[in-house]
Amino acid sequence: MARLAFFALVLIHGLIHIMGFIKAFGLAAIDNLTQDIPKLQGVVWLLASLLLLATALLFLLKKDLWWIIGLIALLLSQVVIALTWQDAKLGTVPNVILLIAVILGMAFWNFNNQVAKETTAILAQNQMQANPITAEQIQDLPEPVKRWLQHSGILEADPIHTVYLRQKGLLRLKPDQEKWMEAEAQQYFTVNKPTFLWQVKTSMMGLPILGRDLFQEGKGSIQIKLGGLIPVVNVDGNKKVDQSTMQRFLGETVWFPTAALSPYIQWEAVDDTCAKATMTYEDTSGSAYFYIDEEGALTHFIAYRYKETTDEEPTEWMAKVVETKIVDGIRMPVKLEASWILDEGPFTWYTFEIYDIKFNEF
Repeated sequence: MARLAFFALVLIHGLIHIMGFIKAFGLAAIDNLTQDIPKLQGVVWLLASLLLLATALLFLLKKDLWWIIGLIALLLSQVVIALTWQDAKLGTVPNVILLIAVILGMAFWNFNNQVAKETTAILAQNQMQANPITAEQIQDLPEPVKRWLQHSGILEADPIHTVYLRQKGLLRLKPDQEKWMEAEAQQYFTVNKPTFLWQVKTSMMGLPILGRDLFQEGKGSIQIKLGGLIPVVNVDGNKKVDQSTMQRFLGETVWFPTAALSPYIQWEAVDDTCAKATMTYEDTSGSAYFYIDEEGALTHFIAYRYKETTDEEPTEWMAKVVETKIVDGIRMPVKLEASWILDEGPFTWYTFEIYDIKFNEF
């Protein structure tokens, strides 16, 4: 709705600028413009109009660099408005709105460009493995893990070394938050050198929020920016975050289960339906518990993670499988609910669906 409103505003603003061109060349009577407008200035009015219309169209089409055209259009528009201030001063109001949007557009572009560079660096380190998974590779694993991997369909499948996925969902920040926030995210993984980059876009009270979580070389970092411009969270070089993001990677191997055979993951049985996975990479280590039913389907995943960097003790965190599908021969969870298990009860903070996933395409 806000996107369409802004499009309409810039479109109308651009069309109004044609009046300056018409006035300058005497093509029609424009009673609202009482000042004389030289023809050269009229050409600038027309150019500003065309650039504003182009800005509106590029914005509607979600072109990343729309804001560059918008900035040029804004500058030209404000120049001709200043030259005919008595008649056109109200045009400054939409220009102020356009300026705010241009600043946000530039911030979004900078943030996305940073993430794109990080993604390129991640994928450049990838190493491929070609030999299909054999029964011998899983025979020494705990029974629950063996059931899960067989049920997932990884036998005779090629090892998964890169993953790209998109997800959409609803999230909230506090247990008493009644209105959930819609979220869209994309994520990249590499397996041989365990890495992920998760990029999310959401909004709160109409304000856009961009986020990026990165796990690389055993280290984790988190960035959240309001409007892509104002830092809200920027955590790096924190041992608790390192461990928490590693545990997240460990849990998210359910989307690429061949990673369970990676040398940096060690398994031990807890009972017939639960296995503990311990991941160690570089100087970071973290554990999690996988719960698997008699058929081999993963039902939920539990890890003890630090909810905040100031927490003295970790908090139980659970991801519950709601729905599974077979994608490229691999059975995997596609709908999940993520919850913190607090003293007052479970706090489900994120429910989401994987609606696109690609293996080994990078």
